[in-house]
Amino acid sequence: MADETEGLLSGITVLEMGHVVAAPTCSMLLADMGAEVIKVERLPEGDTVRRNRPLIDGESAYFAMLNRNKRGIALNMKSEGGRRVLKRLLGEVDVFVENYRTGAMAHYGIGYDQVREDCPRLIYCSISGFGQTGPYAAKGGFDLVAQGMSGLMSVTGEGPGRPPVKVGVPVTDITAGTLAALGITGAIHRRTATGQGQLVDTSLFEAGIMHTFLQSAIHLGSGQVPGAMGSAHPVMAPYQAFESSDGWLIVGAGNQSNWLKLTECLEAPELADDPRFAEPPQRVDHLDELVETLNGYFAKLSNEELLERLEAAGVPAGPVLDIAQMNADPQALARGMIQEVGSASGASMRAIGHPVKYSETPATIRRRAPLLGEHTTEVLAELGFAAGEIETLAEAGDIAGGRADNEEQE
Repeated sequence: MADETEGLLSGITVLEMGHVVAAPTCSMLLADMGAEVIKVERLPEGDTVRRNRPLIDGESAYFAMLNRNKRGIALNMKSEGGRRVLKRLLGEVDVFVENYRTGAMAHYGIGYDQVREDCPRLIYCSISGFGQTGPYAAKGGFDLVAQGMSGLMSVTGEGPGRPPVKVGVPVTDITAGTLAALGITGAIHRRTATGQGQLVDTSLFEAGIMHTFLQSAIHLGSGQVPGAMGSAHPVMAPYQAFESSDGWLIVGAGNQSNWLKLTECLEAPELADDPRFAEPPQRVDHLDELVETLNGYFAKLSNEELLERLEAAGVPAGPVLDIAQMNADPQALARGMIQEVGSASGASMRAIGHPVKYSETPATIRRRAPLLGEHTTEVLAELGFAAGEIETLAEAGDIAGGRADNEEQE
């Protein structure tokens, strides 16, 4: 395993006051890249994801997924002592990440404007439902709401007359966390030149909007309002899922070259000569007829037969895998996308791996997700709190700690 100091972000300390998905995703990515991440959880219950099923020996698989490579501390944010500890920690770290409702950090006395003068080098990242400015800034944000208001749900689903459908994963949460990590790395680079930190502000709403590049381009360029098309594409065809004799297959034959190859694979030269399907614009204009025609050809062949033909011809194609099939797929395994992260009890706990590969400074999973407050005493001592001070805080209920575990994940 690569040494921890070899990571892209080694030497950077991140304080995460996050819950659920967005901020934990952001700091997880930074931790994978070598940053030292300290997760702050509010007493008494901590991150609500800790209680999400499935539970393995009492530990949430979802929490383990999002919080590997982090150490955890627990603070009583209702007490003056707990808030004082958090404010002091901000002066010792490089980055602060939070995803609470706009105004919550100011309520605790640690809003960006409240700490920027005392912590001029701090990179302060806020992930919220709608951002720190604008008429919706005070609104709470959830992935489902963001998917609806960003336009995503209007272009996801089976088509006209059908109910709106969300993307099956919390795509705005995960994307907002990824955008935040991107913004933080840029701010770190800028601070190297100027010595100054800054506010990094992104939202679930903007994360959803970012996924509408194509549909927004269509609207802004033509005035048309794109709608849901199932798995089909608004400007390319055939570019969607088709049902074979034994499953579903994705076919990406949207350009002219791949279309002609597809007609050869299906042994259907008559399709290449059909004026309705002659060029990409005609195929899009006659999409319903094209799909109905192609369905008859695909239904006669199995996924295996179709894939063999399409791959030999160089036509982009692939099966529609379920999650279990994806988790066992040889390419996913070869790319390290399913990895063991371990648990406090020693039970097996697996998680999605880091999605970017670096030739010189590989991302690594070095430790399991922390128990609630597991490293409170350890972290506070490292950041300059005296033993007596830590004991006093614990006795007052301002902090809580658990069993420290310094062993690296092998």
